[in-house]
Amino acid sequence: MIDYATLKIIWWLLVGVLLVGFAIMDGHDMGVGTLLPFAGRNDEERRVVINTVGPHWDGNQVWFITAGGAIFAAWPLVYATAFSGFYWAMLAVLWALFFRPVGFDYRSKIHDPRWRSTWDWGLFLGGAVPPLIFGVAFGNLLQGVPFQFDDYLVSTYSGSFWQLLNPFALLAGVVSSAMITMHGGVYLAHRTEGVIQTRAVAAARVAALVAVLSFVAAGLWLRFGGIDGFAMAQAPDPNAMPDPLAKVVVRSADGWWSNYRLVPALWVLPGLAIVGALLAALLAGARHTLSAFVASSLALLGIIGTAGAAMFPFVMPSSSMPSASLTVWDSVSSPMTLALMLGATVLFMPLIVFYTGWAYRVMRGKVTVEQIRANEHTAY
Repeated sequence: MIDYATLKIIWWLLVGVLLVGFAIMDGHDMGVGTLLPFAGRNDEERRVVINTVGPHWDGNQVWFITAGGAIFAAWPLVYATAFSGFYWAMLAVLWALFFRPVGFDYRSKIHDPRWRSTWDWGLFLGGAVPPLIFGVAFGNLLQGVPFQFDDYLVSTYSGSFWQLLNPFALLAGVVSSAMITMHGGVYLAHRTEGVIQTRAVAAARVAALVAVLSFVAAGLWLRFGGIDGFAMAQAPDPNAMPDPLAKVVVRSADGWWSNYRLVPALWVLPGLAIVGALLAALLAGARHTLSAFVASSLALLGIIGTAGAAMFPFVMPSSSMPSASLTVWDSVSSPMTLALMLGATVLFMPLIVFYTGWAYRVMRGKVTVEQIRANEHTAY
């Protein structure tokens, strides 16, 4: 048997793995969608762009669904509080995602330029909006979210949708959008050739530079811009049953930096983010596109890992009632639920990785205009 405290840590790591997996796998699909109207200058070129991700995008949605399901089952208080506080933001993500399945399936069914152009921009929205909103959400988490619990542990969110769109959160949205666009550009360069590849490489290099500059700017803002982090003044018993009010939390300018001070090895994560992005840009420019994709994936790991390591053990801090902040220790499900889910994860996660790898291997190779012409009625 695994003790309760260890299960809590394991699920914090597993949720992080799922979020990184979602960013890497579904992220390059979204990045390609973001670049669709710009990397393809005519109908055939845009069909090439779409067909680089067409066979895989729906399978990659598994990471998104699994991550959402894991948060619901492992961190029910986080799920309930986040979806009530970020309700309209989450709806905007869902509305944007609605364009993806219908866009992929309907876009090339009718030979009408206006029809196809409409769905091209729909696919653009489906690729560009979710990363932006996810980044804005993380920016708000780093500042604290205005919610509190009553005596019955019912959460109340006291903010508004427009308050989410504050300057620091928008900068975090730029980080997220840039890293996903970089990732999509690198993948598109790997799957195409000629002018489309050239445009994809140019976009990936610009996005990588924007990602690095905005990432560094966000870190400096957190450190010197007057945004206080959160720290435990009195921590709960890690093995105790969840009680989000059984702790004392204080605001501190050093709150998000204390873990890096206590464990200097964590600085590898922001280093990985910066070096990975710059290396991805250099490798893409040299047309070493597969290596560039690996470097880009490591950059995504570094950026997400930097935020996660800074916030630990906090998951959803509260700016209006700091003691109600949700943490790894007090926002989780029961030991039996976590243990059963861990068993299912150990069984099914390798299967997901295996069939995903198999699918990409079978459908590898370049997508060209000639292939689209030869498969006019079957290609997306």
